[in-house]
Order: sequence, then C-alpha cells, then structure tokens
Amino acid sequence: MFKKILIANRGEIAVRVIRACHEMGIAAVAVYSDVDRAALHVRKADEAYPIGAPEASESYLNIPKILDVAVRSGAEAIHPGYGFLSENAKFARACASAGVKFIGPTATAMDAMGSKTRARQAVDGIGVPIVPGTSHGLGSIEQAAQVAAGIGYPVILKAAAGGGGKGMRLVHAPEDLKSALEGARSEAERSFGDGEVYIEKAIVNPRHVEMQILADEHGNTVYLGERECSLQRRHQKVVEEAPSPIVDPGMRQRMGEVAVRVAQSAGYTNAGTVEFLVDGQKNFYFLEMNTRLQVEHPVTELVTGLDLVHLQIRIAAGEALPFKQDDVKIRGHAIECRIYAEDPDNNYFPSPGRITLLLAPSGPGIRRDSGMYEGWTVPMDYDPLLAKLIGYGTDREQAISRLTRALSEYFVGGIKTNISLFRRILGDPDFRGARLDTGFLDRMLKLKEEGRRDAQAYSNAAEVAVIAAGMFAALGPSAAGVGERALGNGSAGGNSKAVSNWKRAARREAMQ
Repeated sequence: MFKKILIANRGEIAVRVIRACHEMGIAAVAVYSDVDRAALHVRKADEAYPIGAPEASESYLNIPKILDVAVRSGAEAIHPGYGFLSENAKFARACASAGVKFIGPTATAMDAMGSKTRARQAVDGIGVPIVPGTSHGLGSIEQAAQVAAGIGYPVILKAAAGGGGKGMRLVHAPEDLKSALEGARSEAERSFGDGEVYIEKAIVNPRHVEMQILADEHGNTVYLGERECSLQRRHQKVVEEAPSPIVDPGMRQRMGEVAVRVAQSAGYTNAGTVEFLVDGQKNFYFLEMNTRLQVEHPVTELVTGLDLVHLQIRIAAGEALPFKQDDVKIRGHAIECRIYAEDPDNNYFPSPGRITLLLAPSGPGIRRDSGMYEGWTVPMDYDPLLAKLIGYGTDREQAISRLTRALSEYFVGGIKTNISLFRRILGDPDFRGARLDTGFLDRMLKLKEEGRRDAQAYSNAAEVAVIAAGMFAALGPSAAGVGERALGNGSAGGNSKAVSNWKRAARREAMQ
C-alpha cells in the first residue's frame, strides 16, 4: 500500500480524497494555486505545496509543476479527483514516466474512451446499443447535411472531446445546421483545444442514466448500479440519485452487463462510469464513458455501502477487488444536490466572495461533502461548486424528506448560492412523482421566469393605481380630470375643470 499520495485537485473533491487517505493511514499531499493558499484542502493535508498563479494553466493543469511536487514530496501515487487532469492521457503517461502511480485508468484506456467518437468506434460490434449518428468527426457541411437527412431531424452536434454541454448544439431544421456546426466547432476548440464535432440523432426528452463500474488489474470488472442524472441545466448535472426510479432489476442487469463490456473492450481499470440515454420505452443507448471518479459518486456509496475512493486506491496499489458481482446489493435510496456559489436571481451568475456565516445541516441520513468554511473567500477563478449535500433513506420518499429538511437548515452568508433552487425542485410534484427527463429543469425554470415577469407586471400596474389614487386625494377634481382624459373618459371639450363622474354620482346620491 502507498505511504503517501498527492491530490492533484482542489475544493471538495480534494478534501474527500484527503480524508480517504487518512482513513487508510496514508499521508496526503496537497497542491495549491496562489488564490487557494487558505483553501480547506490545504488545511486538511499533511503537506501542501504552491504551484503557481490562479490560472489553471499555470497551476492545476501544469503537469511539470505537479510532478515536480510529487517527486520532491516523495509521493508514490497521484489521485486526480475529477476535472482538471483527471481524464488527460498525457498526464497519465507523464506519471508513469516519472515513476508515480496514476490512480485511474491507463493512458491507453483513456485514449480509447476519452473521445466520444473513439468510444463509439471502440464499442462498435460488441453488442452495445448506440444512438444513430457518426463515429468520426464531421468534415464538410455537405457531409453533415447528408448524415442529418439520413437519420432525421432533430439532430444534435457534439464535441468529441466535450463535456458539460460545451460544443453542443441541438438542430431542428436543415437551414440551422451550418451556423450550429460552426458554433459547435468554435466552442469545442476554445474549451478543449479540439474542434472535432460529430452528429447524433436527438432523442426527444430522454432520461440520462449512468452505470458505475470498477475494474481491478487482475481482470475482474463489476457494475455497482445506476444513477439517475436527468436533472440538468444547460447539459450540466444538478441533482443525481441512486437507484434510478425508472430502472427495475432486469433493466439494471442488462445495463450493467453492457457497461462491463464497454469497459473490458478498452482494457479499462479502476473506477469509471458508462453513460446512457433512455427513451420513453425504456430503450437505452450508449452515450459515453467518463474515465474518472464522478462528482455524484456519493449516492452510489450510500446505496452499496462501498467506499469508491478507498477502492480506487487499493486497485491502483495492485489489490484485487474484494467482492464479486453477486455480492453487490442496492439498499435504500440516495439523492445529491450540488451546491454552487451562484446567484439564482441573476441567471445563475457565479457569486465569489467571503463566506461570513455558515450553518451546515446534519442529522439522520445526511451527508455533506464540502470544500468551504466560514471566513473563507470563494475565488472567481474556478468552477463555483462549493459542496454536495446528500440525503439517504430506506426509500425515495424518505430520502426526499430528509434532504428537504437538511436544505431548510443550510445557510451560507456573504455570497449567493443555489440552495433555493433545490428547495423548489424537491417540492415539485413531477419530481416527487419521478416524472423526469433532461428537459425537466429547463422547463421548470422557464415557468418560474414567466411567473416572475407576470408578478412584476401586476406589481407595476398596482403601483400606477396607488399613484393615481394619491394624486386624486391630493389634487382633487383637477387630478381626476387629467386621469379621465388619459383614459378617454373626459368631457368632449377637454375642460380641465370638469367635475369627476365619481363626484357627480355621489351628489346625485345625496340629493335623492
């Protein structure tokens, strides 16, 4: 077993891995950028080393600097967490060249599955259902038009090296294809340094369901059950749960066996996730493979009782999996909310700043993976994910109830967060009824925005009425005449001294 591991990451995932190391009696080495000097992962580590400026390219993405720290600190292995260098085959090769174990799959497996087009090529012919489309990047607009016409609109353009909705465009009609392709390529190049884009048939209102797998270096591969990840905003997951409300034991076995075949086709080892789209008839299609630990891994840990980070480290150290497929049991239900530093009232714009007050929830069935503390300043240089709040129960209803209670206890002062969004989601009748798809959250937010505009219009009209009443009270008949003419109710001659109809009616009433 390793004696010392370097964590090449920051935030809540770095804290999560450091805790796993300490539980296993392993020293943890942190790295940090200039702006992260006071970050929680730096405080929790046994050793911490600065690696450069806040820009990720100068720090958390700087392979030579990270490997230099690993060698100087005597770390025998590197855990990449998620994001940054976690799916970078070049980094995995550099670790091997430096004699440091990369806790994750081999560079070869990453090459096979890291690109969505190469992943589609890798699973071709092994009985894995895939969405109709291309398995290579698009060349000309003419080629794209020909493919789109063949599979039928709507279609979706995707960056081969993409993730998080970057380089993705939904196209409903042929006349929109050219501009969408140009936009997808441009965004893919900016985001990933790779402008390759491919095309798929768009499945209308699908569910997004993923399968967690583990594979050791002795030829053993198992699946650990699925996660429902359909609640997304701009193709970015927001709420995840395990198990999926739509998956029964038979479907779980079929999806799991497909996921294992995908992993084995690439010679995959360590933790990974195979993602699927599921249509209204519960047909599932291979989407991609994430060659790393997922943000949402805690929900799988809670329903299986397995610690995925411990198992990652043990696999990397050469140990065989301590269980077989039949030993994996799903018990209870878990739901995770991603807590971001962002302003729901300002189009979810990032909200960096100092945390002046932190009231964290606890109690039965509640887990909180966090990278923040009271007094810490949230930087504006990185992803705004602060923490993950997970509720666990014997069934989905209890998990929702516990998570709802925990959200009511959660308060982060000094910055804006999206906690209010989750209170709304968990109270939504369709969410509680598990009527979910990837468009659910966008529809819910659109309805909220329309309601907000209606409320604002009503408020404006009420304000005008109050002002008019005030003018009448202060100025008497002259104000009333002005108001009547504005409404088309004044006298034909436009006499500013005309008596109000209301006052005339009152005089008639008094004379009777």
